[in-house]
Amino acid sequence: MSQTAQSIKAGSAKDLRDNCLFDACAQSYDSQPNPLLMLERRYLATMLPEISGRDVLDSGCGSGRWLSYLANKEPNTLRGIDLSSAMLQTASQKSIPDVELFQCPCDATPFEEHSFDLILSSFVLSYIEDICDLAVETNRIARNGCDLFVSDMHPETQGLLGWRRTFRDGRSGVEAKTVRHDLREIVKIFNSLGWKLCAAIEPEFGAAEREVFTDAGRLDRFREAEGRSAVYLLHLRKYQETHKGVERKNQTIVRGVRCVFGPQETAHATIEINGDRITHILSDRFSELASAPRSQEQEIDLSGYLLMPGLINAHDHLEFALFPRLASTRYQNSTAWARDIHNCFADVIAMHRSVPKDVRLWWGGLRNLLCGVTTVCHHNPLEPELQRQDFPVRVVQKFGWGHSLTFGGDLRHAHSTTPKGSAFIVHACEGIDDEARSEIWELDRFGILDANTVIVHGLAISQEGAALMRKRGASLFVCPSSNHFLFGKVPDIEFLKSIDRVAIGSDSPLTAVGDLLDEVRFAMHHCGIPSSVAYGMVTDVPAAILRLRDAEGSIKVSGRGDLIAVGDTNCDAAGRLKVLSSADVEFVMIGGRVQLASETVLERLPETMKGELEPLSVDGTIRWLRAPVQKLLKRSEDVLGAGRVQLGGKSIRIPARTEVHHVC
Repeated sequence: MSQTAQSIKAGSAKDLRDNCLFDACAQSYDSQPNPLLMLERRYLATMLPEISGRDVLDSGCGSGRWLSYLANKEPNTLRGIDLSSAMLQTASQKSIPDVELFQCPCDATPFEEHSFDLILSSFVLSYIEDICDLAVETNRIARNGCDLFVSDMHPETQGLLGWRRTFRDGRSGVEAKTVRHDLREIVKIFNSLGWKLCAAIEPEFGAAEREVFTDAGRLDRFREAEGRSAVYLLHLRKYQETHKGVERKNQTIVRGVRCVFGPQETAHATIEINGDRITHILSDRFSELASAPRSQEQEIDLSGYLLMPGLINAHDHLEFALFPRLASTRYQNSTAWARDIHNCFADVIAMHRSVPKDVRLWWGGLRNLLCGVTTVCHHNPLEPELQRQDFPVRVVQKFGWGHSLTFGGDLRHAHSTTPKGSAFIVHACEGIDDEARSEIWELDRFGILDANTVIVHGLAISQEGAALMRKRGASLFVCPSSNHFLFGKVPDIEFLKSIDRVAIGSDSPLTAVGDLLDEVRFAMHHCGIPSSVAYGMVTDVPAAILRLRDAEGSIKVSGRGDLIAVGDTNCDAAGRLKVLSSADVEFVMIGGRVQLASETVLERLPETMKGELEPLSVDGTIRWLRAPVQKLLKRSEDVLGAGRVQLGGKSIRIPARTEVHHVC
């Protein structure tokens, strides 16, 4: 780590005054509870794009509170600048790997032109009188396509409530003088230099910040700020003068939603999707800056709904979607179960396997779609059917796998031929006996337990086995209801906490309680998994484990347009997840295309979006699906019998015309 100590520019009298102030409070800065910084971090962390391989600048890095986070994301280079030498000294003491620190103003840096791909300016603008010089300097050092993130105290709420920026200087409080900049003016200044606004979020304080106010004996200040934006976050992107904007194709505008950015992070926003990607996420103040659609045929009003990222099902066997649960007793390990059901239920298995495999795979996709899954990891051969563009959900294409030590064939070969940088997935330790318990050690002896390895189930893993997994960097997919059904046991919460990365999969209806949402509720109730943790286990965590690179499991600019909508009950996503079922999922979009709609949402869809949607009744709830459900059901009933087809244990049928409000 290197640090350039000299000041590049003397700065104004205000710069020097603020420099002295931050020098004085540098040692205590990080220890001072600050609800504004807490709120900003919760939301900004969800907005940042892929950092890996980028040249990153934290402009006004202060004590380095963002530098550690950015360093962990593996940037190509990471630099921080600040006027305060004491703040930089505090940052340097954090031993952040491979960061370079420079003492200079943000509007006069030592860097060459076009040096950075991503620039962060956190709580900086409110200390600058005239931001034009800052914008010009930022533009100079930014490459074309650079992402700029600007955040600060919300100027309107600050002015209305008389907020001041105070810090502890030893035992006394000192106030930093601030400037309130109009948000539209900030955007206008950068627009004039060729930057385009991609996202604007204006979040309010939540439960986490309430605790800070309560601990400080200032709950009254929290209450007066309720319902008001406390901070703002802007995401701008630099384009060359010759840039004509993104070509509009299959553009969709989703308006009126409360948008989910994390388990407790929501804000009202308008979402623009172009092709299969999200291009804008804009608060009501900026919603008109979304590209004007060619016609109302491209707009969807989802007011009254909570818009969530599409869920990721970490583990499924899609071809078993029509099978019933099969077991004759409780077992010691999965091998005993597999042998038993082929002895006891051979006729049931043979009959369901008589349904054409392509049909069964489609039902597996629809079982996931109905509960809001947009990406699924299928733990079996990647059949051509799963690679079709019109398959109901996105199936993970790039990973390595073996079934298990007993049924997996040559696991060493499967592991060694896994695509570089991809996950290798294998069933292991699925049981409660010594045979199941020993499998983690056998995998290690084979040399196939490493940072790319994902263990499915892992029920029998001991504390020593968990320590081995941590040492090797391995991840875990759990399916608790299957474990309970087969072995009468579920993963222990302390064990789950001890593994760095854990995601939830639904497994197949052969053993699972239901679909992925049923599995999540089961896991929260029976394993004690907090709802905020469970939310991550079906969104960003499996995305990271499976090395998904297109922001699956999140809602962010340039990410996939994979979205689901449920009725807004004024809960955050974590709270909503506690009771959420497939009957609550009323809208699913995958890659910018509507795949599912409830009767209510169907009323709101433009006519051009209703084509190819067919109605299906699932346990009496009608959903319109982009799939040939009539054909699929007929082919299934030809084998299983009319009225005898069940999807994940739920009865399905084609509703009569009198039951539906629309016939497309």
